[in-house]
Amino acid sequence: MPKKITLLLLLLLSLFSFSQEKVTLSGTISDIKNKETLIGVSLFIEETKTSFTTNEYGFYSITLPKGTYTLLISYVGYQTSQEIINLTQDIRKNILIAETSQQLDEVVIIQNNKRVDIRKPEMSVNKLTIQEIKEMPVIFGEVDILKSILTLPGVTNAGEGQSGFNVRGGGADQNLVLLDEATIYNSSHLFGLFSVFNPDAIKDLKLYKGGIPARYGGRLSSVLDIYQKEGNKNDFHMNGGIGLISSRILAEGPIVKGKGSFVVAGRASYAHLFLKLTNNPNSAYFYDLNTKLSYSLNEKNNIYLSGYFGRDVFQLSDSFINTYGNSVINFRWNHLFSDKLFSNLSMIYSDYYYGLNLDIIGFNWDSGIKNYNIKYDFKHYLSDKLKLTYGINSNYFDFNPGKIEPTRPDSGINEDQLDKKFALENAFYIDAEHQISKKIAITYGVRLSSFLRLGQQTLNTYANNQPVTFNPNFLIYESAEPIGTVSYGKNETIANFNNIEPRFAISYTINDDQSIKGSYNRMSQYLHLISNTQSPTPLDVWAPSDQYLKPQILDQVALGYFRNLKDDKYSLELETFFKKIKNRVDYIDGANLIANEAIERVVLNGQARAYGLEVLFRKNTGRFKGWLSYTLSRTEQKVEGRTPVETGINNGNWYKTGFDKLHNLAVVANYKWTEKWRFSANLTFQTGQPVTFPNGKYEYEGITVPNYSSRNEDNLPAYHRIDVSATLTPRKNKKRKWEAEWVFGIYNLYNRQNAASITFRQNQETGTNEALRLSIFGIVPSATYNVKF
Repeated sequence: MPKKITLLLLLLLSLFSFSQEKVTLSGTISDIKNKETLIGVSLFIEETKTSFTTNEYGFYSITLPKGTYTLLISYVGYQTSQEIINLTQDIRKNILIAETSQQLDEVVIIQNNKRVDIRKPEMSVNKLTIQEIKEMPVIFGEVDILKSILTLPGVTNAGEGQSGFNVRGGGADQNLVLLDEATIYNSSHLFGLFSVFNPDAIKDLKLYKGGIPARYGGRLSSVLDIYQKEGNKNDFHMNGGIGLISSRILAEGPIVKGKGSFVVAGRASYAHLFLKLTNNPNSAYFYDLNTKLSYSLNEKNNIYLSGYFGRDVFQLSDSFINTYGNSVINFRWNHLFSDKLFSNLSMIYSDYYYGLNLDIIGFNWDSGIKNYNIKYDFKHYLSDKLKLTYGINSNYFDFNPGKIEPTRPDSGINEDQLDKKFALENAFYIDAEHQISKKIAITYGVRLSSFLRLGQQTLNTYANNQPVTFNPNFLIYESAEPIGTVSYGKNETIANFNNIEPRFAISYTINDDQSIKGSYNRMSQYLHLISNTQSPTPLDVWAPSDQYLKPQILDQVALGYFRNLKDDKYSLELETFFKKIKNRVDYIDGANLIANEAIERVVLNGQARAYGLEVLFRKNTGRFKGWLSYTLSRTEQKVEGRTPVETGINNGNWYKTGFDKLHNLAVVANYKWTEKWRFSANLTFQTGQPVTFPNGKYEYEGITVPNYSSRNEDNLPAYHRIDVSATLTPRKNKKRKWEAEWVFGIYNLYNRQNAASITFRQNQETGTNEALRLSIFGIVPSATYNVKF
């Protein structure tokens, strides 16, 4: 026994001695001009062929044996830098890098081109730089983040002028949209014409479509993670732009030079002012405000306070006023426990408000959702081959389905508050990034989530616990009549759910230019957007899971091939995916969703599936750059009968969802002609949205009744258009302290009248049936003047 103890002590001593030979290099990477930290900067150790990146706060850490190393730092749009590091002890090194100058040699620009990360087991992830987004032509000349991600494979929307976006066949409510970690519940202005994200205030964005890390949860299809700028820590600057229907301005500067900064950005539309000049009493406009404060207390502590406030106002004379929008605020504290352990504590408040004033009836209607979120995340750099990410998250929800108040004595409306709903979602997660060998890297982790549906509320009870019944005589589903009620006190648990959500991804490097990757992830979604439209509307309400609305559960697998070609001049990404969803809700025919206190009486739980192939081919260098994305996919849903007598929806067969787009093609091209002129063009082609058309008619007592085909059996005509833009950047006058540019654009160059919908009617004069196509936009020219000083 003493010998065994001695051997064990010697082994531990040798391991300790070996570990003492390793030291840690850590720090942050920032822009040399404004000290803004940079996300996702690539660092590479030539001697060990080890690559790593900065996190969401610009922090990096690597542990290596003592020695001398060559550190290569590269970031798209910045000069590549190389440093010789002599590691004899732990070193904290903050690095400043400079943007690539327009006058620099072409060789330097080649070193900073965009390339696929071959070795990292990250897949189903797309990134766009703000510069790429600003170069794309858009409607009304307003740069739009949401419209830009529609050019990526696997991403579509419900149609022109529609809000939200759909990823790999998922609903718009299945996307987790984060702004500085705060949830944005409605990401669109003016019913989908613009997004709520001011591009001037945005620093970085990343879209996860699969292989989603365990730190994210609560949605099924995707995570759009957006971070705002921190502001210039050295000097005060302003920039903005004036467009045809909206303008924007941003101010940033130091609070304490080199230590703290602020950024404030605002936007507003003013097209409604032109209506007032023509004595038109109607109007529609939006405004929003982005703010952020950052301050470095010392080398180990940084604090941030960020916020967003936005509102849309739609008014028909004085008789109808609709107001809606998001408000978020987030306080964050970064703390460095050691060179290997980074932490971030966030306290977040999110609020989505919807208000309606109907003066002709005399009432106000208010509804919305609030959530209070606290999360504590850790990044643990154990070694150069193993990193851990772990943390906890607690989210409290306050749902207001609707409150109605009379606005005048003769309104005839009684004040009423629909029962508020409350819920608590908790989660713990852990993720590992593990470099197994030079060729194999994996990430693996798990998220443990729980959801408590809380009182105070009185709920209906139903016979056989079935809020929806089936009428065998007419073969239709109907709302069941309640047989009683049950009351729950404050914070009493109505329903409780627990889920284990494993995540896994692997990368096998074939050589320095190509690799194969695979991933699997399970996600749980406890919130439901109550809407029977394919595109979310401001009136839609969110509802928590309960004993009838079950949590949606997704399982997704993906396999991909990734390659960089011709010294990174080109890159190719091929991915195939399959996902299935349990408890996807659908609505019975004739469902009434507005102000419905018993949603369970009009919904049925079903299942959904989506599968497809995605291609992304990029040209990364030269005067001519761009990408081509193509998606071939199918998205289907099924609601089977609960008993042999029931038919289910669509006779229990699979049917296309409203988000199905068999073909989705996008081509983005940018050409830099001279230092003064830059041209861009987009081509978009999509299969038309699934719809249900009548396939016949019959008459009953003189009334013509249409007969419809199977659900979503038909499609609208194919959607396609071309957008172009030209950017003029005049030579800078050395005596002038400001720079300017003109952006001229044409949306829908050949004036394609794309169908937003098709309705059918009987011509009163001829008696024949006819179809009417509704188109939203034809050709739309635009001009925007941008200035920076």
